Formats: sequence, structure tokens, C-alpha cells
Amino acid sequence: MSDAKKLFIKTYGCQMNVYDSERMAEAMGADGYTLTEVVEEADMVLLNTCHIREKASEKLFSDLGRLRPLKDAKPDLKIGVAGCVAQAEGAEIQRRMPLVDIVVGPQAYHRLPALARATGPQVDTEFPAEDKFDHLPERKALRGPTAFLTVQEGCDKFCAFCVVPYTRGAEVSRPVDRILRETRDLVSRGVREVTLLGQNVNGYHGMGEGGDWTLGRLIRALAEVDGLERIRYMTSHPNDMDDDLIAAHGDVPQLMPYLHLPVQSGSDRILKAMNRKHTRDDYFRVIERIRAARPDTLFSSDFIVGFPGETDADFEATLDLVRRVGFGQSYSFKYSARPGTPAAEKPPVEADVADRRLQELQALILEQQRAGQEAMVGREVTVLYEKPGRQPGQMVGKSDHLHAVHVNDATGKVGELARVRVLASSANSLSAVRIS
Repeated sequence: MSDAKKLFIKTYGCQMNVYDSERMAEAMGADGYTLTEVVEEADMVLLNTCHIREKASEKLFSDLGRLRPLKDAKPDLKIGVAGCVAQAEGAEIQRRMPLVDIVVGPQAYHRLPALARATGPQVDTEFPAEDKFDHLPERKALRGPTAFLTVQEGCDKFCAFCVVPYTRGAEVSRPVDRILRETRDLVSRGVREVTLLGQNVNGYHGMGEGGDWTLGRLIRALAEVDGLERIRYMTSHPNDMDDDLIAAHGDVPQLMPYLHLPVQSGSDRILKAMNRKHTRDDYFRVIERIRAARPDTLFSSDFIVGFPGETDADFEATLDLVRRVGFGQSYSFKYSARPGTPAAEKPPVEADVADRRLQELQALILEQQRAGQEAMVGREVTVLYEKPGRQPGQMVGKSDHLHAVHVNDATGKVGELARVRVLASSANSLSAVRIS
């Protein structure tokens, strides 16, 4: 409709925020808003924030500062802040930035349309008794053949560096029937791959037929959904890789041979200080068991360097773990204190030491990533086409191992699963040609 209001969303951070932004757009769509990618056109601007990384608040306030001239020019423009920074710092956001009309936490965004209709500043950072998923509209047509699907939220682990338990709340799992219903609906709209999301997704315990279901059992049920070709899940904790989930990696063809399993450090002393509740040997044993179930599994992980108290020996233990496991890719970060977490009270490692360690770790991770990609050259792999490439007659998609692949295929179509032969490896992708 020509008089539809326009909504601009900027999403920071994790895949769960990408999912949340989609659902907020749908909720506002039911209230007459259509999405725009041009912020100047917007009747409402929504910043969906992430609190995990350093300077998250500063990035938000910087972006809000850039919106001030637009708000001055369009006084009726609604500006909203959602997500984890909103949850953690709602009062501070409104104190520092009076141009913000709405502050809404990640568990209350189903109330966004009502907040947008209200007059005056609105703050909703409660952990409501009702399930937000019960109040959100049905998901609309999607842009491509892959979709994120939140199955679990919150975390009870209380790692010493992490703010998630305070911003997302205690662990809660969605009921099995609702996940299956949403998955079938996604597949009916052209989705062929779902990535199950959770702050601690393998801690999933949702109610289903016969009682409490684990993630392994949920995956086996999803594999029976006709038309769903691929299943992935993230982010996991090593302590929740139970026997059935590990077995599913070998038993369920739709479960892709790629697992993101954060370890954070290779030092037992630092793991204890982080309150991770596992040792490096525990981690090695989980890796070995998954590889026994599915030998071609590619692993990725998260690492924090410069955690308070980390010595050169602790850091060497991390490098040793990386060499022993061999990761297809990983994400590494310099420790940054999150306000309100136990680790924030401890003196940090000197910045130049942490910087040097991060560079050394990232060089090793990059070396492993490139070696893993080079090892794919000459091999046949399956690629799910997600979009046309930049070159004529080219399709772009992901392999089973989550490598980005550019395929020479003039007749390829979005949503198609194609067998290809890998011809070359570049910095962050593979190039290939279709073979059948």
C-alpha cells in the first residue's frame, strides 16, 4: 500500500539478533509497516543491539548521535532500541539520548507494535510471564532457501566474562510442536536449510510427546519434515554434547558435518577462572567422539585472549589446543570487561600483551582455515544455492561444511542442491563448477 509506514532496522551481533529482527519486522508489518533500506525514508528506526563485544554501548550511542539530524528534520520519527544493550542499559539510553522513543528488551519485543502506538517514551525490559512466540504473527515469505529458527533462549552457565544470563535471562526452550509447525511453514515457503539457534542450543529441553525432549531427539524429528534437506545448530556448550546428540551426527544425513563448539581457552587454569566447568581434556574427548560418529566434521570455535590472569603459559596452552584440534574456522577476541560480570572486577592483561597474543592466535587460525579450504580443491561437494553470483552464469551458496562456494552454473536456480567440483580456494571462499 502506498501509504504504508516505513521501518528501518539495523542489526548488530549474533544470528539470534538476525532472527529477532526478522520477527520484529513481521510484528510491525502486521501493524502496517514495510521495510526500507534507506534510513531517511523511515517512519521508524529500530537498532537491534548486541552486548557481547567491546564498545557495544559506544557503537549504539554513536549511531544514535548520527540519527539526531534526521529526528530534528522529522519530529514524528520513532526511534527504538532493542536487544541486549537495551535490556542492560535501558535507563542510561533514555537519559543520554532523549531522542529515543522506545527501549525494548529481547524477551519483550512482541510488545513492540503497542509501544510504537503509544505516546511518550516507552521502556519495556521486563522478562514477561507470557511466551513472546505465542504473540508474534506467522512468519512471512523469506528471501532465500535458508532460515534461522530460535529453539532455545537464555543461559544458566554464568561464564565469568559473559553478560547473556543477565540480558537474555534463564534458559527456556520452545515446545516441540511449535518448532515443528514453524519448520513446516518455512519449508512450505521454500526453505531447505534451517539453523537452530540458542544461546546454549544443545541445552535444549523442550516439552514434546512423552515429556522432555533433548536437541538430539528434536533434530531426528526435524529430519522427517519432507523437503527439509539440511539442519545446523549453534551455539553449543561442550558440557551439553550428550550421547544422543553426538550419535545424531552419525545417524542423521540432514545434520550437516559442521559444528561450532566454543572452548574460549586451552588453559585449565583460565577455564576454571572463566567458570566454564570443563577442562581441555573434556573438550578433546567431545571432539574425538563427534569425529568417531562423523569423521568429516569441520569444527569452529570461539577464543578469548587476555582474560584476567592469563600468562604466557596459559596462552601457549590455547595455541596447543588449536593445533591439536585443527579448526576449519574460528572467532577470536581480545577480552573486554562486561559491566556486572565477575571477571570485570579483576585487573586485565596489559593491552599490548593481549594485542600480540590475539595477532598470533588469529594468524594460526587463518593458517588452519586456508589449509582446510585448500584441502577441498579437487573434491566433489554439495552446495545449496542461495543467490546468483556477481559474474554471469554464477551461483553462490554454502557447502555441507559451510564454506562459501562460487559455482559456474548458467542454469542454476536459488534453492537448488547441486553437486560441484571445487576448482580453487581464495581468501574466504571456494570456486567450483557444476558436475551434474
